[in-house]
Amino acid sequence: MSGVQSAFDILLVDDNPADTDLTAELLARHGCTGAIHIVRDGVEAIAFLRGQGRYSGGPTPQLVVLDLNMPRKDGRAVLAEVKSDPVLRKIPVIVFTTSQSPRDITRSYELGANCYVNKPGNLPEFVAAVTEFGNFWFRRAHLPHRNHEAYQ
Repeated sequence: MSGVQSAFDILLVDDNPADTDLTAELLARHGCTGAIHIVRDGVEAIAFLRGQGRYSGGPTPQLVVLDLNMPRKDGRAVLAEVKSDPVLRKIPVIVFTTSQSPRDITRSYELGANCYVNKPGNLPEFVAAVTEFGNFWFRRAHLPHRNHEAYQ
């Protein structure tokens, strides 16, 4: 029996529309039954996560998929800010990036990333990577629920 979760929200943080569109489609196809929200840079990501500005009153996602290399505020800074915040640090963060740098991998885990997945440059491997982490996070892992008092 699989551990399929109830519906929950995901935040995709990436400045490449082709990558976010494909990632969102694949996640929806492989177990994400909630809303998938997309922001294009780290400044928007933090505003979304904190419910600020145009994101006021919006949902708190149960999972973040984060690219490292973005304009205005990069993924490293977003990860550091999320994982240093007592409320936001409970949200699992998947770093999904083209960087294969050992320094980026090590630093991401030091900052609190829950996993680091290389974003492949070809379509079949990209599909496989998103399918694999989607299957894990939506069918095997247990994510915090918004309505649980420990999540607040």
